[in-house]
Amino acid sequence: MGSRKRNKATELKELNKNKVFAKLNNCPTSPRKMRLVADQVRGKKVEKALSILKFSQKQPSLRLEKLLLSAINNWQQKNPDSDIEKENLYIKEIKVDGAGMLKRLRPAPQGRAHRIRKRSNHVTLVLDNLNQTQE
Repeated sequence: MGSRKRNKATELKELNKNKVFAKLNNCPTSPRKMRLVADQVRGKKVEKALSILKFSQKQPSLRLEKLLLSAINNWQQKNPDSDIEKENLYIKEIKVDGAGMLKRLRPAPQGRAHRIRKRSNHVTLVLDNLNQTQE
């Protein structure tokens, strides 16, 4: 590995130390369905996002709620002296990317077979502080 690549990698690690995020990998839900719920909470304050996810009828909202709670917990680990109510935490970024597919075959008429693709996704959620960005 070259020195420029190594320097770039250490810079990225330094930037990620300040970020508070949580990742959900290989979630067995289609990315399209997960994005519908993720779009509802993108850019919202944490308290409002939690209430939206808690009362949503969609199935992926349960997994996103758990992921958001994990991100909040990660924030508390990095900032043990701060209080969540006083800090204006919001969801800065939420990305839903496609993951691997399980490919299955279903019997079809006249000896044929149809392919079934069971999709999964990766979700990355980044929290930020409103007070910090305005300073």
